[in-house]
Amino acid sequence: MSIPAVSGTTSTTTTSTSSGSSALDSLSGNFNEFLTMLMTQLQNQDPTSPMDSNSFTQELVEFAGVQQQIDTNTNLTSLIQLTQSGDLINTASIVGKNVQVSSSQISLQNGTGEIGFSASAAETVDISVYNSAGTVIDSQTVTASSGGNTWAWDGSETSGATAPDGAYTISVTTSSTSSSTSSSSTSAVSFSVIGTATGVVENSGTLELELGSLAVPFTAVQSVSD
Repeated sequence: MSIPAVSGTTSTTTTSTSSGSSALDSLSGNFNEFLTMLMTQLQNQDPTSPMDSNSFTQELVEFAGVQQQIDTNTNLTSLIQLTQSGDLINTASIVGKNVQVSSSQISLQNGTGEIGFSASAAETVDISVYNSAGTVIDSQTVTASSGGNTWAWDGSETSGATAPDGAYTISVTTSSTSSSTSSSSTSAVSFSVIGTATGVVENSGTLELELGSLAVPFTAVQSVSD
């Protein structure tokens, strides 16, 4: 069985492994140099005033301790690599499924984007979609029913153009008018983004789920369904 759309970077762990190998090589060279110097000192020491064996014995112990620590770090790095690889394989099973995630952006996939939100009562809701420059490209007022609601966007812009697939910032607000002051105010409505999981990527040691051009941490995933 093939695992679709799984990507990641192992540069961090590869660098750590290389660093451990380099450190071990350096230690080995220093240790050989130390032994050579020690043998030279022993061969040329004054028989009437021999070297204190405690000093070089202590240095040998320190060398052994450093080598053991480097070996431990190298083995730990290898374990982390195996764990990360296992996580990537396990989370890949979510690819291709419908997911609901927490995000401030809607993912337009194959010309369709969708969000879900809840309303405490039947009311009008203003939904605005922004491009990467922060410009509103579509704005709609919908009537929400009490409870759960969904809203779908087909990429149509107010200008008549059609937005390409991608991630777009979105805001959902309600409007209320004060009878005493005749002023209106808006309040944000929390929402979640609905889409299809298209990949799993590792970013700086954190696994992220991709919904087309939108990438969110796995902690943002609220639900998964077939």
